[in-house]
Amino acid sequence: LVERGSDIDGEVIELDASGCVVAPGFVDLHAHLREPGKEEAETIETGSRAAALGGYTAVVAMPNTDPTQDSVGVVDFVRRQGERAGLCDVHPSASITIGRQGRQLSPFAELADAGVRLFTDDGHGVQDPLLMRRAIEYALGLDITLAQHCEVESLTAGAVMHEGHCCSRLGLPGWPSLAEELMVHRDIELSRLTGARLHVLHLSTARSVELVRAAKADGLPVTAEATPHHISLTDEKLTSYSAIYKVNPPLRTMDDVDAVREGLADGTIDAIATDHAPHARETKEMPLDQAPPGMLGLETSLGVSLAHLDMPLADVIAALSWKPAEIAGLAHLHGRPIALGEPANLTVLDPSQEWEVEPSALASRSRNTPYVGVPLRGRVRHTVLFLSLIHISEPTRRA
Repeated sequence: LVERGSDIDGEVIELDASGCVVAPGFVDLHAHLREPGKEEAETIETGSRAAALGGYTAVVAMPNTDPTQDSVGVVDFVRRQGERAGLCDVHPSASITIGRQGRQLSPFAELADAGVRLFTDDGHGVQDPLLMRRAIEYALGLDITLAQHCEVESLTAGAVMHEGHCCSRLGLPGWPSLAEELMVHRDIELSRLTGARLHVLHLSTARSVELVRAAKADGLPVTAEATPHHISLTDEKLTSYSAIYKVNPPLRTMDDVDAVREGLADGTIDAIATDHAPHARETKEMPLDQAPPGMLGLETSLGVSLAHLDMPLADVIAALSWKPAEIAGLAHLHGRPIALGEPANLTVLDPSQEWEVEPSALASRSRNTPYVGVPLRGRVRHTVLFLSLIHISEPTRRA
């Protein structure tokens, strides 16, 4: 391996991969890097560092920034900040609607010309079905994918956790599974009507998995992702009233967790996406009904996935690497075969190493992880980005 900027006679760096697996670099379809606008929680540099430590060579940055990634200027800023950090490839997404307000479509053509391949109002589902139909039809003429946050917001107003036995016992407002499933169904039918590609973000319910499975059986161009926390945690965690477990969509029941795991195992769900959502400490320490939803995910996704999925290692890596690379339009650079002449975007991982999270060692500016004290299995030893080595060394694990 030759460092970036050196000539062919430059210093060669040897990596110790004893007992490890060398895999294509991971690709995250769903990371909140917060910059611009919320740098107290994360910056593109710290988020990129967390990604590299987690084995990611590319991440798709979500558009719920301030200002929103709904213009070429903001998208270019995010891309330049990622290039300046130089720790992983940062690919900005763009919002489906201006300001993620659900009223007016963003300038898809301009943003696509600027290199954006994934459009989403993540954090909000597009509530107006006519507007979503127009967005899907508009996307047909461009090489882009619309990714939907599936939530009918009139059914979730004031909700803090999954609607079920647990929320009834705690006396907390519930978030029905139907709020997700109605929009999953609606947008699958819009894909059926138009033939346009649709990517469904963070599936969390058993019925949503069934709907996507049926859509794929019908040959529709529908893909889906699931998060590490929706395969490992249930709504019972909210009995602590700790906002560390508050996410959107919420943690569901064990039946839902089992269905999401099965969906990943049989290929119904294509990708594992972190939904990495850092928040400043003081916001997550607010009362449960006031605290923002979200948790960290980039540094723990492999360890959570291998600890909770009964899948062959190659299939887990596929869901972390080449499958999301294809959805994100990055398959020419990431998730590539490990062969002479291919881009050297690589992850070296020890699939058997057991470990626990040390919050002080996290690269993120935030500490809102639910996995402190939780046994994880599988850890990244090295991440290689093209010809630039990102070497993770113990005990600091700083890229």
